[in-house]
Amino acid sequence: MSSNCTSVAPVSASKTKTKKKHFIGQKVKLFRASEPILSVLMWGVNHTINELSNVPVPVMLMPDDFKAYSKIKVDNHLFNKENLPSRFKFKEYCPMVFRNLRERFCIDDQDYQNSLTRSAPLNSDSQGRFGNRFLSSYDHRFVIKTVSSEDIAEMHNILKKYHQFIVECHGSTLLPQFLGMYRLTVDGVETYLVVTRNVFSHRLTVHRKYDLKGSTVSREASDKEKAKELPTFKDNDFLNEGQKLQIGDDNKKYFLEKLKRDVEFLATLKIMDYSLLVGIHDVDRAEQEEMEVEAGGEEEEYENDGMGGALTGSFGTPPDSPGNPLNFGGFFSPGEFDSSVDVYAIKSNDSKRHSFLSFVKLNLKWITFEMFCHWPTHNKYPIMSKWNYVFF
Repeated sequence: MSSNCTSVAPVSASKTKTKKKHFIGQKVKLFRASEPILSVLMWGVNHTINELSNVPVPVMLMPDDFKAYSKIKVDNHLFNKENLPSRFKFKEYCPMVFRNLRERFCIDDQDYQNSLTRSAPLNSDSQGRFGNRFLSSYDHRFVIKTVSSEDIAEMHNILKKYHQFIVECHGSTLLPQFLGMYRLTVDGVETYLVVTRNVFSHRLTVHRKYDLKGSTVSREASDKEKAKELPTFKDNDFLNEGQKLQIGDDNKKYFLEKLKRDVEFLATLKIMDYSLLVGIHDVDRAEQEEMEVEAGGEEEEYENDGMGGALTGSFGTPPDSPGNPLNFGGFFSPGEFDSSVDVYAIKSNDSKRHSFLSFVKLNLKWITFEMFCHWPTHNKYPIMSKWNYVFF
């Protein structure tokens, strides 16, 4: 996929709703995962992307596209139950809208399909604020999060404005990049999922992580949090450590322009409870870790049976995008990143560090309905006045 992606024409669907019932036999492509829900997700994404590839791209999105869905009921009784459950349903919300969003975020549908179906998503032991579950695509490019039916309804409420904002800013935003929204039904249990781009790098490890709100009131990581492998530190931790992100005047100007634009958009949605997620990659530390991994690999070389195991990594603690401790190779020097994939990355003036910055929204209900009570309601952009310390 090219790194100089340009914005594309919007997409629409001619029908508001499509329902299909398929009774199918075994196919060549199998979707093996540790649990049925993940196999169904892989099957469903593969199916819906294939279906979309046969739908022409219209000139513009229509209002009905923001209400549309595709739905399929599968009775795959000839399948091996180790791969897929005998019966399941898969529903994709607003398929044409999310296809258009993926294009505007320079994500090719084939890449999206491969990332989510070539190997099973990776599980996380972490849970969000409301018990939401987090997973990552095997290549760490995308994050999958379970949400509630109320979250899906709220997403429908803001989707049209969100899409329009992405069109106007040409996809240049610090907001989460929403790429797909699904409902899976297995054994009568409905599971709702939202897919976003990983905020952090798919190949560079994040060594330190901060969740910044621009407030010092009760904004310090607990001792329990600090004891974790990849804790989420907060505003007071950032200040007390004397942290400074040296990203240069040009990057600072560009970043603050995006930040201001994003905050103004959130204000139009009357959303005030949000935060800035900051991840720091330490080049020296990464080089040392890589040497240790290589040394360990030499010791185990003759014990390896040649079969690739599952990719694993530390997801840390939400608010979070999974950090990737593995180097996926490619023609990159230590500390370099692919700006077409790691779109949130900002290269630090300090050659030993990189920063990955983004707004993070871990729960739609959380950010939408819980007001940030530490700020007066008449302040339109409450967080801006406090965030300058991050960049000096």
